[in-house]
Amino acid sequence: MPTPHYGQPRYRAIADELRKRIESGAIPPGALLPAESVLTSEFRASRGTIRQAIAALREARFVTTEHGRGTYVNPVRREDCEMEIRQRQVSADPELAALFAVEAGTVLIEQERIVREGGAVGVVIRSYRLFRE
Repeated sequence: MPTPHYGQPRYRAIADELRKRIESGAIPPGALLPAESVLTSEFRASRGTIRQAIAALREARFVTTEHGRGTYVNPVRREDCEMEIRQRQVSADPELAALFAVEAGTVLIEQERIVREGGAVGVVIRSYRLFRE
């Protein structure tokens, strides 16, 4: 990807391209961004440049990075949206147990993000992680 014009930092051009993909829905709300290694190949840029681009998106609140989990597109970008986050302990059903490679009934933490647009539910995102005391 060539730099659009002289003087613009490369990371900014990459961040702009990723922002366009997010705004167009090519990378939907709640989706995981491609791994740094994938982005370095696609944009033919160093890992540091990709990290700067992701940091710019994070600063503009387009994405959120969770340590050890990745970088996700934020579900809320508009002023008329509200997000509610609920968290609770649940027992792993057979499908979740298989995904986590644990026994059915193992305690997991379920996080549910509910995005309301104009009062109506627009998106519900559920994620799970192992419970650690």
